[in-house]
Amino acid sequence: MRAILVTGGAGFVGSWLAIELKRAFGDARVIALDNLRRRGGEWNLPRLRAAGVQFMHGDVRNLDDLAACGPIDCLVEASAEPSVLAGFDGASRYVVDTNLGGAVNCLELAQRHQAVFVFLSTSRVYPIEPLNRLRMLETDTRFELAPGQPYPGASPAGIAESFPLEGCRSLYGATKLSAELLAAEYGAMYGFPVIINRCGVLAGPWQMGRADQGIVAFWAARHVYGGSLRYIGFGGSGRQTRDILHPRDLARLVLEQVRQPDRFTGRPWNVGGGRRISVSLRELTALCAAATGRQVPVTPDPEPRPADIPLYLSDHAAITAACGWQPRVTAEAIVEEIVQWIRDHEATLRPVFEQERP
Repeated sequence: MRAILVTGGAGFVGSWLAIELKRAFGDARVIALDNLRRRGGEWNLPRLRAAGVQFMHGDVRNLDDLAACGPIDCLVEASAEPSVLAGFDGASRYVVDTNLGGAVNCLELAQRHQAVFVFLSTSRVYPIEPLNRLRMLETDTRFELAPGQPYPGASPAGIAESFPLEGCRSLYGATKLSAELLAAEYGAMYGFPVIINRCGVLAGPWQMGRADQGIVAFWAARHVYGGSLRYIGFGGSGRQTRDILHPRDLARLVLEQVRQPDRFTGRPWNVGGGRRISVSLRELTALCAAATGRQVPVTPDPEPRPADIPLYLSDHAAITAACGWQPRVTAEAIVEEIVQWIRDHEATLRPVFEQERP
């Protein structure tokens, strides 16, 4: 590897990956390209600089910005409008142009240089209505998937890649799925390796969490700074559940994929914390209280938002069988790291987190 480009490279996931790639491929030129649209991305620039990563201000919607990075051997596509609520306010173009148009521009660049292409997709490619029809069990603190589901690819372990894709999934999910399909076509047509990772919820330090995206950091910040929270939807019980994954665990997998790309092409991979590393909102509240020593009021809000689902767990059995990868960082450790990071940068981060509604 002589040159690696990470798009969205000043964002939460992109910055983690760029730094880990530079650490692994020390002689390579690692470039982080980002438009710095999301507030807080600029605070990752010193981290990138200290790690030896080159920052370039640019936008994936502009192919010339990508081409200005020069020849590359690998492109990690981590740019996105990441909120599942994007477009519900009627403003659809940014999510479509960035997540789909930007991905096409990245594919054009990868094709031009025959570069390894790693695409960070999302569990949100799976359609909402079938997910909401899954049989669930309700425990004291969370929803669980019951045995004997009405769809293939669903089990108590979570959702596997064989889960049906028919149905609607939000503009965010649709643009990501469309980009997956185009990436596979580009790779097959032009002969360069394409790797697709469908990531569950990613969480850790340096995530400027919001109520609609980055919920673990947002929840932890409310406990550090004080304020109120809401259990939105599904009766307001806080039992909705997700698996969570630290970007350090994702980076371990991406490094292996970049080193041996041919082992991972030809199919998408579900990549997440799985059942073992998952939390409900109710459980997340308890973890945040334990990490901060602080209780905050949480109000029930029974009506769900558009595109909300009560339960999603990534069944990562396929990628584990393929290479032995498994997530290591526990939910407790993720929350503790986030809390410590917020406390270490409390004055700087306060304006970002306190502007968000609970």
